[in-house]
Amino acid sequence: MRQLVVATRNAGKLREIRHLLEGEGVEVLGLDAFPELPEVDEDGDTFAANAAKKAETIARLTGRACLADDSGLTVAALNGEPGVHSARYAGRQGDDAANNARLLRELEGVPDGRRQAAFCCVMALCLPGEPTRLFEGRVAGRILAAPRGTGGFGYDPLFLVDGFDRTMAELPLAEKNRVSHRGQALRQVVAALANPRRCGVCGDRDENS
Repeated sequence: MRQLVVATRNAGKLREIRHLLEGEGVEVLGLDAFPELPEVDEDGDTFAANAAKKAETIARLTGRACLADDSGLTVAALNGEPGVHSARYAGRQGDDAANNARLLRELEGVPDGRRQAAFCCVMALCLPGEPTRLFEGRVAGRILAAPRGTGGFGYDPLFLVDGFDRTMAELPLAEKNRVSHRGQALRQVVAALANPRRCGVCGDRDENS
């Protein structure tokens, strides 16, 4: 069985990735297996920059293949915010309740027809001796005025998925993984792990760039 380090301590994100890689012959290790590792400062101004930095840093420190993602919510009426700041939108990293509360405040008075949004994800795969590859996923929807559902994490309870009458938090995990931004990106990663030369790669990043 191959090992793949996923550069996250987010239990919800790790659960989704493990579910998507189930049956692929890959043992998924989260950063909880490496408590000595430092936090990687996500100081990039794009999802791609942050994902690549995390994957390359953790791969170098562990000596193992690493998968990292940076993902977030972009809201048209907020000029793309919270974007790369999604996890710390309210100031503290990973405070879902505070982030959702701020999002609702920022959209107060914005009518339903102008609450379009998208979840975006870029995954970076760093394999020994190979350039880092980037994989991208995106799902469109709109932001509700009040949360619905108890599943998922982050902004899921506020995000009504286009084509569904349910929020991300109301979708069963298998269905969420089928339509989600992270699911889209990870299916490309699965293809790359199975056949690195023939996969849906959205771009390459040379190690010296």
